[in-house]
Amino acid sequence: MQRYHLFIILLSTFISLLGIGIIVPIMPVLATELGATGLTLGMIIAAFSLTRTILLPVVGNLSDRFGRKGFLSCGLLIYSLVGLAFPQAHSISNILLIRAFHGVGSAMIVPIAMAYVSDMSPHGQEGRSMAMLNVAIFSGIGCGPLIGGFFTDRWGMPSAFYAMSSLSLIALLLVLIQIPAGMATTAKSNQPLGLFHALGRMRQNRHTSGILLARMGTMLIMVPTMGFLPLLMSQWFQASGTKIGLVIACRTLANAIGQTPFGRLAERHNPVWLLVTGSTIISLVMCLVPLAGSYWILLTLFICLGIGEAIIWPSLGALAVVEGRLYGQGTMMGVFNMAMSAGILFGSLTAGACSDLLGLNWSFVIIGVVVLGITLFATKLILGTTGD
Repeated sequence: MQRYHLFIILLSTFISLLGIGIIVPIMPVLATELGATGLTLGMIIAAFSLTRTILLPVVGNLSDRFGRKGFLSCGLLIYSLVGLAFPQAHSISNILLIRAFHGVGSAMIVPIAMAYVSDMSPHGQEGRSMAMLNVAIFSGIGCGPLIGGFFTDRWGMPSAFYAMSSLSLIALLLVLIQIPAGMATTAKSNQPLGLFHALGRMRQNRHTSGILLARMGTMLIMVPTMGFLPLLMSQWFQASGTKIGLVIACRTLANAIGQTPFGRLAERHNPVWLLVTGSTIISLVMCLVPLAGSYWILLTLFICLGIGEAIIWPSLGALAVVEGRLYGQGTMMGVFNMAMSAGILFGSLTAGACSDLLGLNWSFVIIGVVVLGITLFATKLILGTTGD
């Protein structure tokens, strides 16, 4: 029965992230048509990250105390409503408000799914468990842009948003019907810590702090590689929505395919060195993107980027699952994803400012250098202590 519930969690996560992936290649285009600049695009992404960041630790901690199903269901409902709202946006302020609401729903989906999977993860198989969830996440995000580009080219931009809404509703029905409300969580077997108590312990633990810093640092690349890529490809290669979706899809599918082998590798070897290797790859790719002279070179670089991410995510996920046994999986995954949102927030503002001041190309290079620096410092923290 536990395997069946795990399958439902993974399937609903895949479906909901497929809907999100659908709008990735078209949302920056919609914002630009409404008059967004590079900095404004950064602010739109930051609005999503801000509400998500604020709510993540709160939702995670409450799910340890009161169960996870209600939060996951509410998040999926919000995703469905967001898909209906985007086509009605007629100004940048509308987009900002919708994205902020979108962030509220996001705080209740992936982190809660991660907590569910962590609860069911056997000792010694943390990397494998996180790899399975990452396959669902990145397969959904990876297939989504290709579908979104096709929908946009065939039936217009609003159709892609309505597809996102429909998929989120399907995922919601799966959770409501198939997941029992009383499914076991860490809160059932261990007394969950209060949020501020848990945060205080995390801050004092250099090992946990290093993991969270690495999570934040490696997420800085998301803004230039997702938010700015459609603009770059439109300017350089006059790429269609389908071609833009193909680049994003190949990057994300390379990530998804690599999850299982690298997840198993993280169980057999020190995941910290896999983190360093993956971070070096993604930083190098970021610095090389402005030198891409053709569409096919750019596609190849983004496949390499996906491989670098496939090395990083199961390693970081495995480290986080082990830490979650100290604080409660919902709380740890909430804070773990809060670090991710903080990285996207910082990256969105930095990349947006660099794009306006120095040009679109430099935003890739600067973010690449910053990612490597932060990750190297984070690994020093992780390796410097074994924890409390």
